[in-house]
Amino acid sequence: MPKVIDDFVRMCSDGYRLGFNEANGGNASYRMTEEETDICKNELGFDRKSPLVKMNTEVKALAGEYFITTGAGRLMRNVELDPEGSLGIVQIDEAGSSYRILWGLKDAGPTSEFETHLLSHCVRKEASHGQDRVMYHLHPESLIAMTYISPLEDEFFSRAIWRSMTEAVMVIPEGIGVLKWLVPGSSDLARMTCKKLEDYRAVVWAHHGLFVTGSSFDDAFGRAHTIEKSASIYMKILSSGREILQDISDDSLKKICDKLGLKINEELLNG
Repeated sequence: MPKVIDDFVRMCSDGYRLGFNEANGGNASYRMTEEETDICKNELGFDRKSPLVKMNTEVKALAGEYFITTGAGRLMRNVELDPEGSLGIVQIDEAGSSYRILWGLKDAGPTSEFETHLLSHCVRKEASHGQDRVMYHLHPESLIAMTYISPLEDEFFSRAIWRSMTEAVMVIPEGIGVLKWLVPGSSDLARMTCKKLEDYRAVVWAHHGLFVTGSSFDDAFGRAHTIEKSASIYMKILSSGREILQDISDDSLKKICDKLGLKINEELLNG
């Protein structure tokens, strides 16, 4: 398999093994580079005769681009066993209103949240000046548990995650966006997620999961993994029933970012 497929498979497999993607839960997509597209075309062969599938939305900013995507109803645990049946490569047409499956996705279409992914790619392509290419949705249990007992506010979640583990602010110095519960795959969820992605690279879906973006598979997966680990520490602290005697101060968070040349979102800090 081409390296880009192997890297996609690894992210899916790691997510399953860490319990992020049970059953057919979660999905992922990747906006391919020209070089990766040429390699996959040569090594895998593309079916240019497959039919165009009309979408419910237009993504003109992605016209002509190629994507790797998980399949609808497919299990993350099976991706490494059957990549061609679990994943696929699709191309958006020149109008940005339809797609064609070029490889894989046997007896399946792209993830049911494919159009949410595409709209999110549009936002992050512009916001990151083309750097962000990965969209990954997962179901991390500690973070989901937090949404039942915490205010569904960007500031609260960002600060709780930042202050629970030193490394958290390094991977999300801009903070985390948070949404109330919305129907999975709905236009409302897509629209509100895209709004949050204008400012954040990670969005919490209350009682549902996490949606992250990144410039590479390691970048996106590392962001998701760090957020969940910090959420797990936060929940363990709460469950201990003990008084918190010390934590990471706002001044310390700023010092971490200053040392690494990162810009922390000071609007989420206290004072």
